[in-house]
Order: sequence, then structure tokens, then C-alpha cells
Amino acid sequence: MRVLMTCFAQESHFSGSVPLAWALRTAGHDVRVASQPALTDAIVGAGLTAVPVGGDPALHTVLGAVGGDIMALHDRADYLEKRHERLPFSFLKGHDTVMASLFYSWINNESMIDELVAFARDWRPDLVIWEPFTFAGAVAARASGAAHARLLSFPDMFGSTRRLFLDRLAAGAAAHHDDTLGEWLTWTLGRYGCSFDEEIVTGQWSIDQMPPSVRLSLGHPMVPMRYIPHNGQVPTVVPGWLRAEPERPRVCVTAGMTARDTGAHNAVLADDVFAAVDGLDIEVVATLNPAERELVGATPDNVRVVDHVPLDALLPTCAAIVHHGGAGTWGTATALGVPQISLGRVWDAVYRSRRIEELGAGLHLPAGGVSARSLRAGLVRLLEEPEFRRRAGLIRDEVRAAPHPNEVVDVLERLTARHHGRVAAAR
Repeated sequence: MRVLMTCFAQESHFSGSVPLAWALRTAGHDVRVASQPALTDAIVGAGLTAVPVGGDPALHTVLGAVGGDIMALHDRADYLEKRHERLPFSFLKGHDTVMASLFYSWINNESMIDELVAFARDWRPDLVIWEPFTFAGAVAARASGAAHARLLSFPDMFGSTRRLFLDRLAAGAAAHHDDTLGEWLTWTLGRYGCSFDEEIVTGQWSIDQMPPSVRLSLGHPMVPMRYIPHNGQVPTVVPGWLRAEPERPRVCVTAGMTARDTGAHNAVLADDVFAAVDGLDIEVVATLNPAERELVGATPDNVRVVDHVPLDALLPTCAAIVHHGGAGTWGTATALGVPQISLGRVWDAVYRSRRIEELGAGLHLPAGGVSARSLRAGLVRLLEEPEFRRRAGLIRDEVRAAPHPNEVVDVLERLTARHHGRVAAAR
């Protein structure tokens, strides 16, 4: 079958789709990956076939415009499952308005959607798999009659918040308010002769890479899939020093890759991380590029600074990791059973961090309020209390028990046959 995968031009959101793309390719399916031109190098660097569509969304500009509003919303929000009463309607409405107006409609710009729909109508994919914020994929699927599914590389906070917002609207809590996301998608679909329904938001099903104890199950059709780390287009070389056993407990400190591309706030670079490890009898491996090194200044003698090392090669040698809360870093640490301190600040990063703490596999230290003292105390706990590693191992076992991408392909084939051509617009 023909499979069109799509993601807006942000490599960290694309990386979670690469293992599945290759599973589909090795099963004999024809796979294309569509995005704005800025992602082309990452797509072809992963050995996949790119379809550049539309103009680049200038993500750093988007984040600059929306960043303060999003931080103000998310710093005070409580996302843990079954605690939705802590999300007031003012937050839900603000979230709907800000994200739809200043984020979703920017990263799914009109030129991208127009060209993606044109490509889908010409190429006629059987299945469209789309990154959860790349609604252009659902629009293209509806316009071409393809089956379509979301690919979740993080807990479905979007779906959870969306459902709660619609429930509150339906209950009449604020009848005078509008559904900004629904209005934008209704207008967008109308340009191609299509109508809007919630399937455009949820997909006909979702492929979920979260372990069951972290997953948000919302009652939508779901296909579980094992998370497989993908390191992106940076060089993935195992250095010589990593082949020797560490003489002291090794701790990874990483700010991830997204901040390098976008200039977004990163707690690892802003808080007292390196003051916290100074003098501890540990070996710290910190992944920092030259610009990040300048931001953090001098580092203690027990810190080895490297520009990049593959996390899936480094973390098996580590006793703990301190990180910014990013989905790829969190997912790799979880898949390898490494206790973690997460400084997650925004949306799903907050939820993942708090959930890992609840499960006893790590600690969440809210970014912006972290001191060298509190971070040092947390790290000492992770290193000295074996229960953290045991609990992290239990979640690792959940990850390993999920079907790997190759095993998921036949499920996708069956679902595609069931849904393909069910809804299509006239040209």
C-alpha cells in the first residue's frame, strides 16, 4: 500500500516516526514523508523519501510569538489523569484559542496544506499517518479518501484537554464561547469541499508509543507500539571513551536537541544544574554544543562535555539522567530503565515528569524554581536509593512488552483496508 507520513518542520517531532516508516518500507510498502522544506534534510538523512510542501513556518518565530502565553498557561496547570477538575474553563478556553490561533494554524500554514492536499489527491495514498499537531495530514486524508491515523510520541495531552474542553462547552458552562480549533479546521476543510468532524482531530485511530502506566487512554481506537529511539541526523558514533566501564557512577545531563534549533527556553541551560553536581563522586557526561557551553559557563572537573553522543548508547552505562523533559530524551531513558530527573516545564513534559515521579522511577523538579541544593539532593536520592532503578526497570519492561514497529504493520494494513475511501471529497 501507499503510505504518506507527515509532520510539521520540527525534527524532534519527526524522529518518533522514523522506526515505523522503516518498518513499513521493509514490509514492502511505498512510503513518502511530507513536510515543509526545512525538514527535508532530516527526512532524507533518515534514508526516507521526502516530499517538500509549502513554505517553512519559521518555528523560532512562532515560539517567540506564543512562548510567553504558553508558559503562563502551563506553569500553573495540573494535567495528571483523573485530576481534570484542576483545569478551569478559563485555562481550557485560553489553551484552545492560543494554540489554534498562534501555533496550529502557523505550523500548518495554508501553502503547506494546499500542496499536501494536491499531492495526496495526485498520489492517492491508502494511509496517511500524521504527527498529532500536523492536522494538515488529516485534511489531506479526508480530501483524498485515505485512511488516517495519528502517531503519538508523547502522552495524548492534546486529546485529553480537547475532550474536556468540548465536554464543558456541551454542558453549557460557557455557551457564548467558540471552538477556535474546530472553526479553523472547518474553514480549512471547506476550501477542499470537505466537512469537519472530530475524526479530523483524533484520527480514525492512534498509534501510541507510550508505556501503559503513562499512556492517557481516552476511549479512541488505539494501536500500541514500542518506542524505538532515533537519534536524528546528528552523527551517531560511539566514542572510544564510552566503550570502557565508568569508574564512578555516570550521570547524563542533556538539554536535548530542540533548543538548539529553535532557541526555546531550556531548563538545563537556565538552572543551577552544574553547580549541583560539583564535588559529587560521580562522572557527569553533558551534551552541550559550543553555544550552550557559553551559556552555562565553566563546568566542574567531574563533568565531561561532549557535543553529541547517541543517548541509546550512553544511557545503558548511566546510573541516572538529568534532562529538560523532551519527549525523545524521556522516551529513551524510559525505554532503557534509567532513573531520571526531569525539569519539564510545558504541557506533556510536565505530565510525563510528574507521572514518572508518581511511579517511583524518577523525580520532577519544576523548571524555574530549581536550586543547586534541591537538584543535588534529588540526584543523590536517585543514586543512593535502589528503589528508583527497580521502578524504572518495571516501566522499561512495559516498553519492551509492546509490539515493535514491524509487528504493528499488519495491524495497520487491516485498519487501512477497513477505513480507506470511507470519506472523500469531490474535486
